[in-house]
Amino acid sequence: MVQNDVGVLVPKVMLPPRGADFSRWAVVACDQFTSQPEYWQQARAYIGDAPSTLDLILPEAFLGKPDEPQRIAEIRRKMREYLDNGVLRELKEGFVLVRRTAAGNTRCGLVLALDLECYDYNKGSTTLIRATEGTIVSRIPPRLRIREGAPVELPHILVLIDDPNRTVIEPLLTKTAQLEQLYDTDLMLGGGHITGWLVDGAAEIEAVLGALRNLTDPKTFRAKYGDRAPLLFAMGDGNHSFATAKANWEKLKPTLSEAERATHPARYALVEIENVHDDGIVFEPIHRVVFGLGGRDGIALLADELRQQNGAVTVEYGEPKPACGGKTHTIPFYTDGLSGTIIVEKPVHQLAVGTLQNAIDALLKAHPGEVDYIHGDAVTRQLSAKPDAMGFLLPAMQKSELFPTVVFDGALPRKTFSMGEANEKRYYLECRKIEP
Repeated sequence: MVQNDVGVLVPKVMLPPRGADFSRWAVVACDQFTSQPEYWQQARAYIGDAPSTLDLILPEAFLGKPDEPQRIAEIRRKMREYLDNGVLRELKEGFVLVRRTAAGNTRCGLVLALDLECYDYNKGSTTLIRATEGTIVSRIPPRLRIREGAPVELPHILVLIDDPNRTVIEPLLTKTAQLEQLYDTDLMLGGGHITGWLVDGAAEIEAVLGALRNLTDPKTFRAKYGDRAPLLFAMGDGNHSFATAKANWEKLKPTLSEAERATHPARYALVEIENVHDDGIVFEPIHRVVFGLGGRDGIALLADELRQQNGAVTVEYGEPKPACGGKTHTIPFYTDGLSGTIIVEKPVHQLAVGTLQNAIDALLKAHPGEVDYIHGDAVTRQLSAKPDAMGFLLPAMQKSELFPTVVFDGALPRKTFSMGEANEKRYYLECRKIEP
């Protein structure tokens, strides 16, 4: 177990044996397509009886359903079965270099494990690893029921580093011919293509750790951000999954000795890190659909909440205007066959997502209903066509805003941005033991 001063564990990942059908093994992140259970039915139909990570996760489309306990018990059983019958094999200690192409974009990443002792999701945190959005504590317990007692973990977590000189991940891309290729496969249901290589050489591992160490150099960091505690890893996708790993570790810690705490595998969480400056990373907005309210009455109620919080608000029906932030926030909407734009003239919040989210939160405290977070304009419009539903489109956040905002202001409003649309999210591939 290789440890260091940048909060990184060089892991031993687990994968199916060479020759396995990785197109059926790899499944998209469980928190996608939450209002589209038919996606997961299509995935199961494609997989058939082949070994798959779908057997090891609980899609959130089925979270809270009456059969949830049975599903979780079956996940545990399948994890043990895959460990016992060789579906999962442990590789040598090392990172996994990943190249992913989806929706015409190619991005690269490095799978490693992060030390949960270096992470604090609370507002004002100054740890090396920080949340980029507000963490909803109530969303942790359902996920904790799945992780608690599980012998292995699977990451869909994407963590960003601010590496403008491309010193951490990119040098490895010149060495792929010398690295062991672990998988090279298309991903199901429009997920694109992915290739992974094992990075297990001592020189390559130390080069990665040294480059990460340089990113936290106090002098370099001070030149960019002033007298602030270094931020090395910013959560990109999967913040609540990482927070769940932290909660599981904090629950486990009191049962361990000091020596056991230092080396216990559950102290770490497997993630993929990516460079925010990678040209293949695109920040997509995460839209909102409110269920239980809709039509002109629903839009009027939301507009009233926006007025109370911000002042002057105009609702214009007709062809929606483009979503935008700035000094005036314009928010296109769709509901009950109608469309239009809500215009907030002097918003309190800098980002349109904060303006809308605060109003939705207040609305749902006063009226029964729920909100879902949707990737893609077309899906938002489709879902808002359902009875008693209304959908809102939001503008994309600029990548250059992320690290400065987290360093200076703390976490962004929840669900501010997404690294690509739903089918561009990370697919489960690598696993890691989290039991001794």
